[in-house]
Amino acid sequence: MKRILISAILSILSIVSVSAASDRAAEALLERVCPGSKGRIVFNRIKSDPALDFFEIDMKGGKPRISGNNSVSLAVGLNWYLKYCCGIHLSWNHMSQPLPEVLPVVSGKVRKETPLTMRYDFNYCTFSYSMPFWDWSRWEKEIDWMALHGINMPLAIVGMESAWRNMLRRLGYSDKEIGDFIAGPAFIAWWAMNNLEGWGGPLPQTWYADREQLQKKILARMNNLGMKPVLPGYCGMMPHDADSRLGLNVVKGDLWNGYTRPSNLLPTDPRFDEIADIYYDELTKLYGKSHYYSMDPFHEMGDVEVDYGAAGKKLMQAMKRCNPDSKWVIQGWTENPRPQLLDAIKPGEIVILDLFSECRPMWGIPSVWKRENGYGDHVWLFCMLENFGANVGLHGRMDQLIDNFRQTKTNPLASNLKGIGLTMEGSGNNPVMFELMCELPWLGNDIPSRHDWVDQYVRARYGADDPDALAAWRILADGIYNCPLGNNQQGPHESIFCGRPSEYNFQVKSWSKMRNYYDPASTLEAARLMAKAASRLKGNDNFEYDFVDITRQALADQGRRQYQRAMSDYRTFSRKDFEQSSARFLEMLLMQDRLLATRPEFRLGSWIEAARSIGTTPAEKDQYEWNARTQITTWGNRDCADKGGLRDYANKEWQGLLKDFYYPRWQKWWQALADQMREDAGPRPDALGAGPNANKTSSELFAMALPAAPLIDWYAMEEPWTLLKGGYSSTPEGDPVRTALEALSLMNNF
Repeated sequence: MKRILISAILSILSIVSVSAASDRAAEALLERVCPGSKGRIVFNRIKSDPALDFFEIDMKGGKPRISGNNSVSLAVGLNWYLKYCCGIHLSWNHMSQPLPEVLPVVSGKVRKETPLTMRYDFNYCTFSYSMPFWDWSRWEKEIDWMALHGINMPLAIVGMESAWRNMLRRLGYSDKEIGDFIAGPAFIAWWAMNNLEGWGGPLPQTWYADREQLQKKILARMNNLGMKPVLPGYCGMMPHDADSRLGLNVVKGDLWNGYTRPSNLLPTDPRFDEIADIYYDELTKLYGKSHYYSMDPFHEMGDVEVDYGAAGKKLMQAMKRCNPDSKWVIQGWTENPRPQLLDAIKPGEIVILDLFSECRPMWGIPSVWKRENGYGDHVWLFCMLENFGANVGLHGRMDQLIDNFRQTKTNPLASNLKGIGLTMEGSGNNPVMFELMCELPWLGNDIPSRHDWVDQYVRARYGADDPDALAAWRILADGIYNCPLGNNQQGPHESIFCGRPSEYNFQVKSWSKMRNYYDPASTLEAARLMAKAASRLKGNDNFEYDFVDITRQALADQGRRQYQRAMSDYRTFSRKDFEQSSARFLEMLLMQDRLLATRPEFRLGSWIEAARSIGTTPAEKDQYEWNARTQITTWGNRDCADKGGLRDYANKEWQGLLKDFYYPRWQKWWQALADQMREDAGPRPDALGAGPNANKTSSELFAMALPAAPLIDWYAMEEPWTLLKGGYSSTPEGDPVRTALEALSLMNNF
């Protein structure tokens, strides 16, 4: 009895301690995002029904009071008060702002609640396309952003390679063999997803120690805020030679864009349990146990000869041996999760991320990936992918996102929906779409139209009711941010400036599936309206970021039109017009470079500096910079770039990259066309009969008569740039408003 009493007292003390710490966590968050605000806002944590998360905003003792059932709910309430009462919009480009001297009074009580208590963040790709070189300072801002936006279930895979190194050492692999297996910083995501081995590596030993310490800080802050991080589980991946090296029974997939895939350990192998247990032991020693583990077996492999049900059971058993209370998180993407695997797993033990719910939902409503019975009795999350390859460009599916989410309110196939997720391949872009997605769970049945929601978004983002800014955003919401049903393109309408030049250039990367869906005149009109608002909103960081971004989009869209003019002049043999139109295109591209130089978010130097900063020796700095340069350009070697199709997949409209990488390609292209036109013009009067084609045979002349653009070895131009070092800075150059106005003037003159 005495032992039970002591246990009960300790339990109560533990609850009190957690509650007090959680309150302190919210207070510390406020101080980070609004310096000097200690004590000005009261936080009040209240126990409630665990099936609901909620926050309330009212006044207490003359101060705003935010109440909620946990630290993340308190953070969402804080963000709501800052946005809709104080006119402070905290976004990736603007994560800190002091409170106003006089805090707005809340009349009555604002209450928001949601039954969607699982709110996930990140795609494996995000960790390579956006985060490979982040330090603690950058991660701290991201974790604050997550808390403010309601995220309580973030994927946390930083430093997982240390667990793999330690596991493989115990299995007898040498450090050299491990280095040949684990990919470099900018490519770790595709190694973790079983797509490739070793590319970008080997990782220096200092990398492991640095990422271990970083992950421990990340997890500590997430846990302090009451989040439940999702750690990487074991899905059977092994080095491709594990059959010959260790005598294991494995299944191997085909090459992935020219790269050798890791093998998959068959669940029937006698050593499966032993190897899985070693992995979890090493992961736990480093980072502790988790409520959730992420595993995506046989990712993008198509059908292989595996008993998916047996494999699923084995993976689940191994995870449960590590933590009996844990749940399996799996991505709903293409063929995953296989129906046989789901049939073998008890409902409630697996959480499925419906990865592309705003465009290709798999949970049961009409789409190209529709599953007739959805996910059956299994728990799933409604996710927004939004961005592929971290490409720069305005893009969104406002109506589709809102309408698809509305359908979850009444569709029986959504009865096991337990939350939402942000599953973007790249972060830090299109904040409007992420704000919308993160608010949807808290709106209940009062989900507004895109027009009504955008109106309140603009007021919150700029802290003002500006008619021209509002008109600009309405145009964008009706056009580029409202990609229609049936258009399955992957991410933004890509900038033609970033594409490998060709005679019929349209999409930049191989799988973008682009289709025209908005008038390019609309983005130009939106930029012009933002220019009108500039006299009133200049100095507002959110406005200046948006003004640059919207003008960038308009210039890219007009650049596409200019390309068509130049190619028309080429095809009609209008040599003088071609000279002018191709020169104008290049002028627009360089103007884009100058415009983006004004913001650190759009500077190549921010990416390169971050990569070099984590190296401890010149050699490490050079390796990390090579990773950074290669990923955003060729992505891989010649075979991967030219045959695999990954070149320019992570293309970026960034200052520096435009001028030094994309501009030379386009300059060479236009010059090659000009040279071809000059040759086709025939001999000059002063050299009659002595033209370059004078001695061609009839068959050669016939072949020349067929339309054929020049063939250029682009990789031979691109790969040398990936080997260069330094030369780029994150420091902005020029005034963003003035430069945006210059860009608009240039477009008006065309």
